[in-house]
Parts: sequence; structure tokens; C-alpha cells
Amino acid sequence: MHLRIRYVNTGTVKESGEKHKGSVEIPNLSEENEVDDTEINVSKKKGEGDVLKELMRTAGTTKVREALRDYLKALKTEFTLGMILPTKATVGQELAAERELIGNTVQDSVSPQSLDIVGVKIPTVKILMREIFNSAADELYSIFTTKELVQKFSKCPAVVEAEKGGKLQMFDGFVSGEYAELVPNQRIVLKWRCRSWPDEHYAMVALNFKDLAAQTELQLECKGVPVSNEESTRRCWKQQYFEEIRILLQQSQDTME
Repeated sequence: MHLRIRYVNTGTVKESGEKHKGSVEIPNLSEENEVDDTEINVSKKKGEGDVLKELMRTAGTTKVREALRDYLKALKTEFTLGMILPTKATVGQELAAERELIGNTVQDSVSPQSLDIVGVKIPTVKILMREIFNSAADELYSIFTTKELVQKFSKCPAVVEAEKGGKLQMFDGFVSGEYAELVPNQRIVLKWRCRSWPDEHYAMVALNFKDLAAQTELQLECKGVPVSNEESTRRCWKQQYFEEIRILLQQSQDTME
């Protein structure tokens, strides 16, 4: 994948209050090359802001390369426990991310001593899923909030602190997060991320339990998933959570019989 990116920037020199306009252009960004070798061209309107231009060529270039590393990382798709091959959907997502990035206008406030560059915004999506389980709501709720049961269906050691602000860690640390809200037998809200996601980026996951007598409807809403990780996140919840929980519930019913 090769991208051509152009930012239009407005900078203000704090000591004089003067505003200057220019552009930062990356003519050929590719994940095949090292970011440090990527060409970054800085230009300004004639007769304006030589100090600002020099800052953009030096400290500014470093900040831009840091943002590019995060952007390239956000475009790579990983399955829950390994890589998945690119699909037509993945290619389309990358093109959408490119169009969003090219369309952005970045505004910065600059002093002669320091330069701040706004970070690259990660394109995200919302995932909605609905599953029916043959169990009561309280039993299904406990599977998500009890350490021993989480370890049974995930088949890995886990950290489960089921209280507001409590930590969550599963699948040998591949999934981590924090409990943000718990309404017993009704609702769980989590800050949730996969290790392969951009550093410090979390989605907000809401799990709503609807009691249907002998069954429970589980509604999942996952907001803030990186576009390039949409499919792998769906597979994670479908295969690593829901399918394994069904197996655990069936084993429990077989034992009771």
C-alpha cells in the first residue's frame, strides 16, 4: 500500500502573534519502507514565517514521523491470536482510512521554542452483535464477572476484578481493560482493547442481558474499534467468547443431568 498525504497547516508564533500558512506533504508513504526514510516536504507561502518553517523541518518532522508510525500500525489487521490474510473488505477499509486522513485539516499553535503536532486520528467503527444463550441471565452474567468461570471458557489464566474501576485481563494478556459499570444480571460496561491495537486505544463495550425465561438474549455494542480491526474483533467475540461460553454452559448442564 502506498499513500500520498498532504496536510494544510496554520501556525501561530506566540511571541509576535503572527499567523502563517504552509503545508506538509508526504509523497510516498508505505508500510514496506521505514518511517525514518519517508520523505517529508515542508513549504510555506512566499515571504512568511522562516522561523516556523525551520521548526517544521526539524522538530516538526520528528513529530510527523511519530504520527505516521501510529497511522501505519492502525491499518494492519490482526486476528485475535494471530494474523489474518487481507480481504477485499480490508482493502476497502484502508482506502476509506486514507480518504479520511487526506481530508483532515490540522491546526497547530507554535512558539519558537516548541512545536506541537496534532496526532493522527484513528478511523473507528461500532460493532453490534446479538446472541441467544440457553441459560438464565444471572448465570450468564456470572460467567463474565467470575474469575474461575472466565478462566474456564478462555482456557487461560485471567485477571477479573468485577467492580467499577477493576482490571480485566484475558487470553494471556492479548485482551485487557477495565470495568466501567456493573448492574448485576443486567448490564456490564468495559473499557476493552486487544494488544495488537494502537497503544492506549480502547473501545467501549456494553453487554446487556435480557432475561427470556429459560434463555437470555445478550446484546453487545462495541464502540471505537479501529477500522482495520473490525473483522478480527467480531471473530474474537464470536469464537473466543460466545462459542466457548456455549460449550461451558452445555458442560454445566450435562454435569447436572
